[in-house]
Amino acid sequence: MIAAFKQRFGPAPEVRVFRAPGRVNLIGEHTDYNLGFVLPVALELATYIAAAPSGDGKLRIYSEDRAEGREFDAASLGSLERSGHWTDYPVGVAQELVRAGIAVGGTNLLIRSTVPEGSGLSSSAALEVSSALALLGGRPIEKLELAKLCQRAERNFVGMPCGIMDQYISVFGRAHSAVEIDCRSLGHRLVTLPESVTFVAVNSMVKHALSGSAYHDRVRECAAAVTELQKAFPTVQSLRDATVEQLDAVSAQLDPVVAKRARHVITEDARVNGFVSASAAGDVAGMGRLMVESHRSLQHDYEVSCAELDLLVDAALQIEGVHGSRMTGGGFGGCTVTLVERSAAPAFATAIVQEYSRAMGITPRVYVCDPADGAGEVKKLETIPSAE
Repeated sequence: MIAAFKQRFGPAPEVRVFRAPGRVNLIGEHTDYNLGFVLPVALELATYIAAAPSGDGKLRIYSEDRAEGREFDAASLGSLERSGHWTDYPVGVAQELVRAGIAVGGTNLLIRSTVPEGSGLSSSAALEVSSALALLGGRPIEKLELAKLCQRAERNFVGMPCGIMDQYISVFGRAHSAVEIDCRSLGHRLVTLPESVTFVAVNSMVKHALSGSAYHDRVRECAAAVTELQKAFPTVQSLRDATVEQLDAVSAQLDPVVAKRARHVITEDARVNGFVSASAAGDVAGMGRLMVESHRSLQHDYEVSCAELDLLVDAALQIEGVHGSRMTGGGFGGCTVTLVERSAAPAFATAIVQEYSRAMGITPRVYVCDPADGAGEVKKLETIPSAE
């Protein structure tokens, strides 16, 4: 990657490479922006950025995967506005660094990523966090502040009202562990997973256009539910605080659709906690059952699934060695995540590709989701994947 950087930008005295991983969320979907609980793992799939000072006051951002880039005056980063281009992600990060009082000088950035876009594996957060590290150039920053800064970039500049899960796990990921995140306190605990099983993500290879607008709608619908709940139960500050019984008590005052959205979030928080307890007890069947319940809630109450994801889940549940499966990510396409016996994972991958290809005429991509470490500088350059 260093050679590719110098070929693109010319000689540089010191080129440093930074990495930030994508993630798969095992359970806890659409709970993060409701200040609830989530249980993601960081992935080996990651975004890598080679960086060095440009020497001329220009911020140049080039993506090998897209074979395109843009150039900006570093001095004007604070006044730039969203363009709708993919470079909004690193530019938004640069702007948040400036607003935090951290100088961003002229820099050349070369981006290489193995996180598939639109897959629900959080390519955006991987790009944000790796961009922040590259622009910092080794200057220290607290991990939590890094995650919060990158979330602000996506909310304030890109315009997506996301929770903090994706940026948080990209920073705090730990090999061999899932990370249960409390999205209110922003604390976390490591969760050991049973060694006999693994998680496999299957990319549907579709992403429906509805995803962006529907995400904003769900945020508004959840807020509407909280507003009504607070009238009867003042201690409810977010859906994370509410119970199903409280929701039932105010259901007559709620739009039926809003009530369904709230029911998903409230029950999903409970499923995260149940999943963590089942994992600690080695109750693989219980873990799988909660994953299926999560998917049905996302399918029917939150209504963010789609035919392709439903087919992948239903097909997975018919394959030997599978304990549970669900959609993961924002929805309307992207990936499912399936809990499968480790020894059965290769056969599962073959079977799910065959069934989805037969039914949909699309060949899905399959990724074994072994938990990986979070973001940082790459010291062993030989570990960087080669460009495709």
